[in-house]
Amino acid sequence: MESQKSTKSSEIITEVTPLSERDCFYIADRHKQEFTFPMHTHVEYELNFIENAAGVLRVVGDSEEVITNYDLTLITSKSLEHVWEQYKCKSKDIHEVTIQFLPELFIQNFLSKNQFITIRKMFEKAKNGLSFPLPAIMRVYSMILSLSSERRGFYAVLQFLSILYELSLFEDSAKLLSSSSFAQVEIKSDSRRIQKAQSYINIHYMEEIRLPEVAKLVNMTPISFSRFFKAHTNKSFSDYLIDIRLGFASRKLLDTTNSVAEIAYDCGYNNLSNFNRVFRKRKNCTPTDFRANYTRNKKLI
Repeated sequence: MESQKSTKSSEIITEVTPLSERDCFYIADRHKQEFTFPMHTHVEYELNFIENAAGVLRVVGDSEEVITNYDLTLITSKSLEHVWEQYKCKSKDIHEVTIQFLPELFIQNFLSKNQFITIRKMFEKAKNGLSFPLPAIMRVYSMILSLSSERRGFYAVLQFLSILYELSLFEDSAKLLSSSSFAQVEIKSDSRRIQKAQSYINIHYMEEIRLPEVAKLVNMTPISFSRFFKAHTNKSFSDYLIDIRLGFASRKLLDTTNSVAEIAYDCGYNNLSNFNRVFRKRKNCTPTDFRANYTRNKKLI
C-alpha cells in the first residue's frame, strides 16, 4: 500500500512507494471502481497502464485530458505533478497496472550504448510526461498484463526491458503532455540555432518577442528561420511562444497567489481578455478554473 508525505514547498504530496533499493522495479496490478489518490509526485520513474476507464481525467503537469478505454503514460520527472481523477468515468471494473522504477536502474554508461539510444531518448521526453498511442499500447498489452504474474525475477526484468524498448519505438508518435516551461524541463535540440532561439525565448518570454528579431539573432532571414524552426520543433514560432508563455503562466497560477491579471502581464500579455481567450483555447478552461481544479486535487496541509 502506498504511503505519502507532504512536501515542504507546496501542497502537493510526495508519494513514498514500496519500491525496495534491492529490486529493479515495483509493480501494482489492481482492479478498482474509482481513483481516489490525490495530486502527487515521486522520485521514481512510472509507467502507468489503465484500461476500461473511459471518462477519467488525466492531469500531468499543465496537461488535462479525458482518457478513453486504454491509456498508457510514462513519467520520468520527480517533480512533475500528476493525478488520475474519476471525473466522468462510470466503470465499475477499472484495471490499472503501475510500474515504478528508480532512475539508478539505468546508469548513464548503460543508456549511452547504441542498443539503448531509443530508450534514452524516450526517458528524456518523458520528463514532460508521455502518452502513448493505441498501436503502442496494443504492442505491449499482453506483456504488461503478464508481467505481474512472472515469478522468475530475472525473466520479469527482461520482459520489462522489452516493454520499454517496444514503447521507445513509438517515441515520435507518443504525445508530450506537460509544457516544458511548466515542468521546468530544459528543452534540448540538435541544432545550436534552435537552442539559441529557445534560450532567448525562455529568458525574454515576459517581453514582446518578434520573429524577425529572433531570426536576426541566429543569422537567418525571417522566412528561412520560420521554416527551420518548425522543422526542428514541429511547431510554428508563434505556437511555440504561446506554449512557453502559458506554461510559465500555469506554473505561476499554482505556485503564487498573484491575480490572473498580474500573471498575464508577467508572461508577456498586456491584454487580459486576450490572455484568457488564448488560455481557454489551449487548456479548455479559464486560468481561474485551472487554478481551482489543481487546488481541488491537492492534499491540503
